[in-house]
Amino acid sequence: MRTVVVIGGGIVGLATAWELTKRGLDVTVLEKEDHWAAHQTGHNSNVVHAGLYYKPGSFKARMASAGNRSIVDFARQYGVPVEVCGKLVVATSEAELPALKVLAERAEANGVPAKLITPSEAREYEPEVSCVAALRVESTGIIDFPAVCTALVRLLDESDADLRLGTAALGIRPGRSGGVEVATGDDVIHADALVNCAGLHADRVARLAGLTPSARIVPFRGEYYELKPERRHLVRGLIYPVPDASLPFLGVHLTRMLDGSVHAGPNAVLALRREGYTWRDISAKDLAEVARFPGVWRLARKYAYPTGLDEVRRSFSRRRFAESLARLVPAVTEDDIVRHGSGVRAQALRPDGALVDDFLIETARNQVHVLNAPSPAATSALEIAKHISDELV
Repeated sequence: MRTVVVIGGGIVGLATAWELTKRGLDVTVLEKEDHWAAHQTGHNSNVVHAGLYYKPGSFKARMASAGNRSIVDFARQYGVPVEVCGKLVVATSEAELPALKVLAERAEANGVPAKLITPSEAREYEPEVSCVAALRVESTGIIDFPAVCTALVRLLDESDADLRLGTAALGIRPGRSGGVEVATGDDVIHADALVNCAGLHADRVARLAGLTPSARIVPFRGEYYELKPERRHLVRGLIYPVPDASLPFLGVHLTRMLDGSVHAGPNAVLALRREGYTWRDISAKDLAEVARFPGVWRLARKYAYPTGLDEVRRSFSRRRFAESLARLVPAVTEDDIVRHGSGVRAQALRPDGALVDDFLIETARNQVHVLNAPSPAATSALEIAKHISDELV
């Protein structure tokens, strides 16, 4: 039986491990933390995306559209909480109407059920919303992605996969008789193939394996607020702004969660360490690595002012955050929101300063490296797993 070692215990790594076991491979999963879904998956917005935003024919477009169906089917089959509730993307000014129309055209091209609606029709879904037009997207949902991972771990256990928490990959080299060898703190794992799903450390793992990845991971922190319980009635479902097409972020939005709470966010600021969930989380090593990378400085010249500065100001100002939300729902005020944690997005950046917009998966002999898998990767996890498995099997 062929053996594969998967590095990374988030949803993409676990989904890939499960897909490989279904194809008859013997799988070992290494996760450096003491629990599964510790970082991007565990700090996710828990939205099942429809595949609306992405360039037709891209990995994101194809995998999100298929993943929207497969992750919902998985959740229903294995008892994971999920609700297909739909969402509104709202244009709050006439200037946003052309971009909203482009989104409607992309939805059609990607096979996403969506329709342009009037302000009065939008208020039938969201009575408090303010817009000049909106796009209703029916297949967007909400889910518990950490619970998806719990279900995947259970399935992997049943398949006799070797699941190792608290186990970092410290060295990778070609095996003496082919394949790869992965050194951990107290073991050397011999396998026929390697899959790198290390998320925030994916580029480092690729270099550890002898590759020169075409992009570098730069961490962006997204900070969330939530509506106070007595103000949750202002939002019935999911309300998104029309995004800036030049950025990979969707903008601050409002999301009703499975437990009835309403999350607001995220913004997007440069994190000061790979796993930097607050401004106090600082790594000199990570910052030095960012400072030495020319792509960061080229990106900064393009976006630092006013976009980047506005995001930082919003990070420190609840009033500014509330003002962004009030563009969508005018009744939301500064007094209605309280902080609710953050997540860190592993965003791949090329040396020329270009943000990698699509999923980025690079291969070498007996190796597959997932080097860019931000949103909608959780939605697409089962489809990404099939693609990776096709590369190996």
